[in-house]
Amino acid sequence: MRLAIAAIGKPGRGPEASLAADYAARASAAGRVLGLGPLELIDLDPRKPGKAPEAELILAAAEGAHLIACDERGRTYPSRAFADHIATLRDRGERRLVFAIGGADGLDASVLAAAGSTLAFGPQTWPHALARAMLAEQLYRAVTILAGSPYHRD
Repeated sequence: MRLAIAAIGKPGRGPEASLAADYAARASAAGRVLGLGPLELIDLDPRKPGKAPEAELILAAAEGAHLIACDERGRTYPSRAFADHIATLRDRGERRLVFAIGGADGLDASVLAAAGSTLAFGPQTWPHALARAMLAEQLYRAVTILAGSPYHRD
């Protein structure tokens, strides 16, 4: 199952972008033997402001995939449960999993409606560059949990 993080905005060249890219590369390498990956980072730059133009880009990037909407009102998972959720999706035959991170105003209702599930990093609002990095790390962590690696400690 291929993995992707589709995020509105450009990550820039700061340490958050480097961190997200590093964890994406790690997840891609570690997930290969499990049938997970590669993990692609998709940066979406709408030409018009607002949630509706952002939604068009997100939905196009997620076409044919199981979409998980990252939303502060979404479901929170302990790391092992998150890994199990990904494994369940893979095992039921999903070919591609796309995580959507919206713009400054969050995700449009059409993205939330199209999502097969949701994910929250808690009730706080996080900068998009940090959310990308945190999600990439959690995907790497999920892959290592499924592989039986000692990276994750309970």
